[in-house]
Amino acid sequence: MEAILASEYVSIGELVRITGSRYSTLKHYTEEGMLPFEQAEENLTRRYKREDTVARILWIKELKANGLSIPQIKEAIGITVVSLKEGE
Repeated sequence: MEAILASEYVSIGELVRITGSRYSTLKHYTEEGMLPFEQAEENLTRRYKREDTVARILWIKELKANGLSIPQIKEAIGITVVSLKEGE
């Protein structure tokens, strides 16, 4: 755990250990664009900036605990929610 906490970048599995979140939840947040990541070229592993990502996960948890939906959380953290209208 000390090595994880000393790293600048971590994997999604390491984020699970640090935050106590479920893997599927963090994967969903990543797919929704809520958790920015970098991808290593050699093996395409997603790497997350540890401090920024942990802070964001804690913020998302707080917003979720306050009853916000995923679209509301995305808006609160500054992610543009695009609504596709029929015919556009």
